[in-house]
Amino acid sequence: ARIILTADRAATPTAAPKASTVPGIRKLVAVASGKGGVGKSTVAANLAFALARAGQTVGLLDADIYGPSVPTLLGIEGRARVENDKLQPEVRHGIKALSMGMMTDPNKAIVWRGPMASSALVQMVEQCDWGALDVLVIDLPPGTGDVQLTLALILKPDGALIVSTPQDLALIDARRAVAMFGEVNVRVLGVVENMAGYCCPNCGHVSDPFGHGGAEKEAEAMGVPFLGRIPLQMAVRTASETAQPVSGEPAAIFDEIARGVIVTVGL
Repeated sequence: ARIILTADRAATPTAAPKASTVPGIRKLVAVASGKGGVGKSTVAANLAFALARAGQTVGLLDADIYGPSVPTLLGIEGRARVENDKLQPEVRHGIKALSMGMMTDPNKAIVWRGPMASSALVQMVEQCDWGALDVLVIDLPPGTGDVQLTLALILKPDGALIVSTPQDLALIDARRAVAMFGEVNVRVLGVVENMAGYCCPNCGHVSDPFGHGGAEKEAEAMGVPFLGRIPLQMAVRTASETAQPVSGEPAAIFDEIARGVIVTVGL
């Protein structure tokens, strides 16, 4: 026998989610992208470093549950410690960091459904001993799924920064990310164009393998600020693989982006 239950009565409205109060953390800033492979985690880490250089007390949360990159970017090995029932972040280059990669076997895949990943995000924010922070930078997974919605509706960030590369394929998904944050009333702080232009270290010729200016034009079309253009440089890749903050021209660009974030969110 098959029984199908139906009802004409409208569903009972659910209570609006309560604003999360995370003791000691003044501002939450999300770094997001519509798709993977645009360098979002590298941007998130170096934004955190730049905010620290500007005198802010900074934390970096790797919320990319399925593909955590922060342990590699910051040179963190081993498991996160627990003291007094609180996760203990690691300190690297003046910032505090926590990642799911610090709690799982790096050689095994995390096979979780969306609600489990969302729950992990909330726990890593609220059950970590962050101490007093001016800003917690949250490196989100790519896309517009459960983790992003949980962040927006429960943790209520003060703003989101969107990372994209210049080509049309990435911009389509960046547009979706901006639209998603608009629907859940999270302020979009602006768009960052990553991998923008390549300068040959031998001859000095500048080329644009992914196009030029696409993210800036898209930001203008969507009515959101354009925060900066990060070049495709060997130095950025080397710094990331050796767990160091970027230096030189890219560092100056991140410093400018950080100044924009500080002013916009009121740090």
